[in-house]
Amino acid sequence: MGSLLESQVGQKKHGQPWPAWHLQASISHQTVALQTLRLLQQQRDRNEGQSSTQHVSTAPRQASRREDQEKGKGPEEAKLRGEEVCVPKTRDPGQCKLAHVAVHTVLAHLVEITLQLVQVEQTILNRLHQELNFPVYLKDSVELRNICSHMGQQLEGQAFDQDLNAAYQCLKTVIEKLIHSLVSLPADVPALACIAPRQVLQNLLHL
Repeated sequence: MGSLLESQVGQKKHGQPWPAWHLQASISHQTVALQTLRLLQQQRDRNEGQSSTQHVSTAPRQASRREDQEKGKGPEEAKLRGEEVCVPKTRDPGQCKLAHVAVHTVLAHLVEITLQLVQVEQTILNRLHQELNFPVYLKDSVELRNICSHMGQQLEGQAFDQDLNAAYQCLKTVIEKLIHSLVSLPADVPALACIAPRQVLQNLLHL
C-alpha cells in the first residue's frame, strides 16, 4: 500500500498521467463493499424476524411464570424459604427497538449512497476519466471494502456500530475527493464537462 501511495504522490508532483485502471479498480472495491452491505441487510432482517418469532413464543412461558407466582412459587416465596433467586437482567425493549431502527436506517442509507456512487462512476465518470485523467484515490475504496468486510464478521453490537460509522465516513471521503479532483482540473478543461457529475456527487453527500 505504501508503494501505491508513493506512486500516486509522485505522479501528482511531476504531472504524469494517473493510471487509467484506478477508477475501474475503485469501482470494483466499492462493488464488493456494496455486495457485503446488502448481505448484511438481508442477514439482519432475517435475525430480526427470528427474534420477533421467539418473542411471541415466550409469551406462554411468561404467563405460566405469573401463574406460579400467584400460587406462591415466585421469587418472593423463594426468598422466604432461603433459596437463591436469579432474576435475569433485561434491557429496555424500547431502547433496543430504537437502536435497531437507527442501525437499520443508517445501513439502508449506506447501501443507497454506495449504489448510486457506483452507478455515477460507471455511467458518467468512467468516460470523463478516460478523457481528462483526473486523480482517483484507490486507497479509500480499498478501505471501504475492508471496513464492510469487518462489519460482516460482527453483525451487531458496539463493534458493528463503530464499523458502520467508519464506513459512512470513508464513503463520504471517497465522494469528497472525487469532487475535489473535478474542481481541481486545469483551467483549459471545459467547465460544462464537469458541472453535471460534480453536482451529482454533491447530491450524494446530502442524501
